Amino acid sequence: MLQPTITRYADGISAVDAEYVRPGMAAAHIIEHNGHAAFVDTGTTHSVPYLLSALDELGIERSAVDYIFLTHVHLDHAGGAGALLRALPNARAVLHPRGAPHLIDPTKLIASAIHVYGADTYRRLYGELVPLPKERIIITTDLQRISFGACEFEFVHTPGHALHHQAIVDLAHAGIFTGDTFGLSYRDLDTARGAFIVPTTTPTQFDPDQLVHSIDRLMAYDPRYLYLMHYSRVRDVPRLGFELKYQIREFVRIALESAHEPERATAIATGMRELWRDLAHAHGCDLTDERFEEILGKDVELNVQGLIAWLERRKAG
Repeated sequence: MLQPTITRYADGISAVDAEYVRPGMAAAHIIEHNGHAAFVDTGTTHSVPYLLSALDELGIERSAVDYIFLTHVHLDHAGGAGALLRALPNARAVLHPRGAPHLIDPTKLIASAIHVYGADTYRRLYGELVPLPKERIIITTDLQRISFGACEFEFVHTPGHALHHQAIVDLAHAGIFTGDTFGLSYRDLDTARGAFIVPTTTPTQFDPDQLVHSIDRLMAYDPRYLYLMHYSRVRDVPRLGFELKYQIREFVRIALESAHEPERATAIATGMRELWRDLAHAHGCDLTDERFEEILGKDVELNVQGLIAWLERRKAG
């Protein structure tokens, strides 16, 4: 039996390492109240055995899982949804209306991921995508509420990272499951100042104005905690929100200044690395270049793709 890595929090919430790329990079969350449970995001198909083992360790029957809440359909978040749903007889998947068609028929999603990663890396990272049956899907509207146990959750549509993104607000406990809207905060980079946070722009739907607006919408709930996919719970939300929005503005500046460079992608990546190294140093992170690349190198690459896609849309008008 696989041994999942579980972090237990208050309010019936546990983070389960999805074992995506490296430990401590991606967390699916389990919410349990009054004998009922829900997942928030799933990781990849490779993550599913760890999630099922986590249910066993937490003493949660598979039949007690009512929902799989999906923040968006990027494969590190939702690639395992179909395989997990097959193992949970009473669960339904809850998706943004723009995302649902891509998990019912994942052909375009697979093709897009192969374009970004290449076929071999795609298979290694994500495995087989199992389609979601239409009859087991709930499609949300903005600010829709869903209850289970004694708790109520509000679904906030939060474009900026992706048009099909939603965050899930735990109204009873002042917590928000933010997917990628509130960026990434790896525990390896925590210091005495707290969490270090960075935005994620990702190909192909990054929009800086939408993302800042979505961050502001979430901050307006005045949450005590945010639960990020990458990686789990953070607090000190006003500071983190300020730092995210500052970095988004800096991303825009770097992208615009590099837009006409012959090696545009290299110029953007260089500017982003310099920004993050300066901010990490000011935060108290003592990182070698090798360690920096190990933790944040792939995020630089994906962010560059997102910024280039944004520049191209902007140029096209």
